[in-house]
Amino acid sequence: MPKRHGNIVLDVMNFIVLILSVLLIVFISVDTFKKINFLENSVYMHFQFWVCIIFIIDFFVEMHYAGNKWRFFRHRIAFLLLSIPYLNLISLLDIELSADALYFVRFIPLARGALALSIVIGYVSSNAVTSLFMSYIAIMLLVTYFCSLIFFQKEQPVNPQVDTYWTALWWAAMNMSTVGCDVSPVTVSGKIVAVILPIAGMVIFPLFTVYLTDYVSRQSKKGRDQ
Repeated sequence: MPKRHGNIVLDVMNFIVLILSVLLIVFISVDTFKKINFLENSVYMHFQFWVCIIFIIDFFVEMHYAGNKWRFFRHRIAFLLLSIPYLNLISLLDIELSADALYFVRFIPLARGALALSIVIGYVSSNAVTSLFMSYIAIMLLVTYFCSLIFFQKEQPVNPQVDTYWTALWWAAMNMSTVGCDVSPVTVSGKIVAVILPIAGMVIFPLFTVYLTDYVSRQSKKGRDQ
């Protein structure tokens, strides 16, 4: 019974984390498209602060139900670090950062949501390779979208090649696939994203080969068994 209760609590917490992550994505997307300065948006700053607090609570709840708490802490320390409300701390401590650095800091809690999504996908998949494959697909789509928002936010005002968001999304997708695009970044943030996307693509796309190999092997084994 206690174990079952723990599983229910963890499932509920994971669901809450996912919902809050989606709301953060919506918030950031709306602010980006409407060109709203998030530091001056008190609603967003309060919302992301409480989201981070819930993320931290989720970390300690999961550690409470973990069998080996020290092992859990070592393996999930990134979850805790990504859950810290850095924007609020920066504002509270009057730390001076560039606008580009602050904009990147804004996406840190979303990385926590992406990790939570990969874990949930792992729960619903019975095959380890399929679970890994689906997790990386989700992360790939999220990274592409986040980078397209950053690229659009920073490049659209100064880069005549980036006339609409769809151009930024196309650029991000092409760079993630390592094919490349004829749109060239002119800002520091755009150039940083232009480096991040191909590296992420080179890490993720080889998993397609692993998944297909595993799938063919399983189908061949099933055919022989039959």
